[in-house]
Amino acid sequence: MSIQRYGTTRRYSDAVVHAATVYLVEVSSLATAGVAEQTADMLASVERQLMALGSDKHHLLMATLYLADMADYDAMNAVWDAWLPEGCAPTRACVQARLAKPEYRVEIALTAAIVQG
Repeated sequence: MSIQRYGTTRRYSDAVVHAATVYLVEVSSLATAGVAEQTADMLASVERQLMALGSDKHHLLMATLYLADMADYDAMNAVWDAWLPEGCAPTRACVQARLAKPEYRVEIALTAAIVQG
């Protein structure tokens, strides 16, 4: 089976597809925004990328959310809950982590199934 990489640099790929599974990581492009705005921006980008790769938010398998500060947990979850379709929740973890840049409030790593047919 082939591995397809998208947005590949020397250090990372924006997304990787293998065996009808999408793997991607995303952060917000809104550096000065609060966690709710960053989460909404990040999830909109995730949704666009999934659609371009033959998947969508109904086919999420697993998500790991990283928060710079767990005090942002409720605000992030409010956006997540509004974005995620009913009955489509993936397995999920949410942890506090020091993110790559101080302006990042939230980051996501996820896997999703490619829509078949």
